[in-house]
Amino acid sequence: MSEVKVRSATELDLDRCFEIESVSYAGSEAATKEKILKRIRTYPEGFLVIENNKEIIGFINSGATHKVELSDEEFKELVGHDPSGESIVIMSVVVHPKYQGQGMVSRLMKSFIDAMRERGKTSIYLICQAELVDMYARYGFVHLGESDSDHGGLSWHEMSLSLKNIQPTKAG
Repeated sequence: MSEVKVRSATELDLDRCFEIESVSYAGSEAATKEKILKRIRTYPEGFLVIENNKEIIGFINSGATHKVELSDEEFKELVGHDPSGESIVIMSVVVHPKYQGQGMVSRLMKSFIDAMRERGKTSIYLICQAELVDMYARYGFVHLGESDSDHGGLSWHEMSLSLKNIQPTKAG
């Protein structure tokens, strides 16, 4: 029987997180190892990993801010990050291809949403590809429209989730 656990990332998780990022995102869409390390060091409480039998199989990383600008590429470097910010901007949601379609993204997202709500955050924002809009809508995210971001030379869609009046999901 598999044991699935969600926890905060540490620097020891860097190599595995980079490996998952590299196999999951194409070319310039993937974050560099240096960016991932900076995100772990700068905002570990906003960087969660999901493990299956103690092997990291996916992660979510984010930053906090008082002013959300989803098309701002500098925020991916955590320029403008303020841990006291009431809004969260997700930069990556990724599960290793071998574990996709097994409910791992759902467990990770629910745990992340609960963790941010418990930290007193009021909203979560992200940008995603068109084919993922419906998936994020299942977690309560609202589609805000197309983004001005051209990250990785692709077109993106902005989404937001209000954490006000959300009850815990009891995710594992």
